[in-house]
Amino acid sequence: MAQNSDTSSGQATQQAGAQSSERRIPDTRSGGSPARTADEGSQGKTTIAASVVQKIAGMAAREVSGVHAMGGGVSRAFGALRDRIPGGSGTSSTSGVQVEVGEKQTAVDLDLVVEYGASIVDLSRAVRRNVITAVERMTGLDVIEVNIVVNDIHLPSDDEEEAPQQAQSRVE
Repeated sequence: MAQNSDTSSGQATQQAGAQSSERRIPDTRSGGSPARTADEGSQGKTTIAASVVQKIAGMAAREVSGVHAMGGGVSRAFGALRDRIPGGSGTSSTSGVQVEVGEKQTAVDLDLVVEYGASIVDLSRAVRRNVITAVERMTGLDVIEVNIVVNDIHLPSDDEEEAPQQAQSRVE
């Protein structure tokens, strides 16, 4: 009988171990985050291109009030040139956005031009929050960091100087 009790307690320990390992699997999947590890092996695999994450992050950053433009000086200059070419693609949604995309995580780097008068600290928080929310919601990837570089500040007088130059015709 002593062997039976040892055997039955060993089985109970194995069953308890099996139950605890069974409990862990659902807990990791239902952590409140998007289903990134759902049975991809049995139903296929989803791959998200870096350009998709770039566009989502760029659009989310531009939605925040106080962001005037995206990109450094060179990319903005090319964007202005692209705007003037007939049939040009206009403002690029990926200008000023760089990303690294892994299987489950992504990191985002943004170059911003902010409106004069905006609190850069508050604006950065809002941009970071908006980008993280949009990328995680749409892709299911964990955003591990959003690095923001403020390259320039847009002054109201910049618009006044640009308007007369654009209005003048070169041809009489």
